[in-house]
Amino acid sequence: MGKGFFNVPIAVNEPVKSYAPGSPERDAVLKTYKAMFNSKIDVPLYINGKHISTGNTRTMSPPHDHQHIVGTYHLAEQTHVEDAISTALEARKSWALMPWEQRAGIFLKAAELIAGPYRAKINAATMIAQSKTIHQAEIDAACEFIDFLRFNVQFMTDIYMEQPESTSDAWNRIEYRPLEGFTYAVTPFNFTAIAGNLPACMALMGNVVVWKPSDSQIYSAKVIMDVFEEAGVPSGVINVVFGDPVMITNTVMASPDFSGLHFTGSTFIFKELWKQIGNNIHNYKTYPRIVGETGGKDFIVAHKSADAKQVATAIVRGAFEFQGQKCSAASRAYIAKSLWNDVKKHVLEDVKSFKMGSPEDMSNFITAVIHEGSFDKLAKYIDGAKADVDAEIIAGGNYDKSKGYFIEPTVIVTKDPKYTTMCTELFGPVITIYIYEDDEYAETLKLVDETSEYALTGAILAKDRYAITQATDVLQNAAGNFYINDKPTGAVVGQQPFGGARASGTNDKAGSAQNLLRWVSPRMIKETFVTPTDYRYPFLGE
Repeated sequence: MGKGFFNVPIAVNEPVKSYAPGSPERDAVLKTYKAMFNSKIDVPLYINGKHISTGNTRTMSPPHDHQHIVGTYHLAEQTHVEDAISTALEARKSWALMPWEQRAGIFLKAAELIAGPYRAKINAATMIAQSKTIHQAEIDAACEFIDFLRFNVQFMTDIYMEQPESTSDAWNRIEYRPLEGFTYAVTPFNFTAIAGNLPACMALMGNVVVWKPSDSQIYSAKVIMDVFEEAGVPSGVINVVFGDPVMITNTVMASPDFSGLHFTGSTFIFKELWKQIGNNIHNYKTYPRIVGETGGKDFIVAHKSADAKQVATAIVRGAFEFQGQKCSAASRAYIAKSLWNDVKKHVLEDVKSFKMGSPEDMSNFITAVIHEGSFDKLAKYIDGAKADVDAEIIAGGNYDKSKGYFIEPTVIVTKDPKYTTMCTELFGPVITIYIYEDDEYAETLKLVDETSEYALTGAILAKDRYAITQATDVLQNAAGNFYINDKPTGAVVGQQPFGGARASGTNDKAGSAQNLLRWVSPRMIKETFVTPTDYRYPFLGE
């Protein structure tokens, strides 16, 4: 077989299509949406390249039309999870030995399938299953997922090229092996790209995966698996199971071959999984890698020198795009008093202009939250704000789940900087604002840093560069992704590697080589050319 040092295509971010009226991409996605919405699919488990139907099924419905059924999915029994593990371990024997350029070719092909023939389908599935507007679906399910696949291939080659120094008498080299055993991917509902990237990035580095998607994202996860199949991911490399998360996780973590967890979801669940791994540590053949991106209570700070319209736009986009269901969504804001009246005017104008409904109507900026549990939680906090003397709702505050799980974008103003909605992650279209005195900027920055257990994203808006410098310093541990004069959302693969610390996760930066390094176990090889034949060193001489 021929050999060579291969250069992969230089990764370039996928352009975001506009979906403007009359555009071909708009027509294509609407046609696909209608066809998918008006048909029903069956989603089996995917183990060892086979589609497994268990007969124990649950239905799938769009959050914006929860009585309408678009399909069913099959639930795994423990034996299916055990099969997924044994299958993965068997597949590893060949997959780990496959030349890296062949693995790269598979995932580069997956990127092109999404960019081309699967684009309308994966976007429409995300619109239906997760109630994303076409713009939110495009930047997630299409562009970000494509970027993850392309850039990860480039990052992989960068990692492999990182080698130690050698001398004339010894050749030193690092071999980046996949982890010994199998890995476990647990993915969230809110980003199709994250759902695809977590298993894909581990598989790219030669690992084998058991993947459990969120129950609320299985509809679009099916499209991801169709792409992986067509791209040529071999049988057993990525196995997909649905069902009872406790049973699936217990089965996975009981295996001595469990070698890594890649998780995006709630902070509480991640901490419980970490504890479970710790309790099982004596059973494992190796120390499992643990990577997690969890919750956020993300902030906007507006200094008195900021532009009011820019602040308002950061609030409206940061808090309400995708109904605030981004880990990075702005959910608390601190506005200088002299700026507040203008900011308030612009925010109210914007919120008043919102249309809310199905993502099929592309004039809608707001659609539904993901499920009834989320709806009920948000409604409870909104009702609490209506009753509390320390809070005032100045926009929104209404909700209706008769057809879909619709929560009005809600703006709460509080007199208490530690008010419950300033501290608690809500994961919905609710932002709470605290107005601070202009001369209390330093105290407010300290307040921002100390209010939340999370440290995912945050933003400072100001024209005064000293104020920006001060915020950047004081808030250095308050956000893993920190934005200056922008909203705290919208990280782009290859440009803003994403992740936070504190209760927001392990900060292993998805969309960077740092994350991929977690899924390899380096082996140092030293080859000596002239091997010594005498144990004696010169210092032993007479």
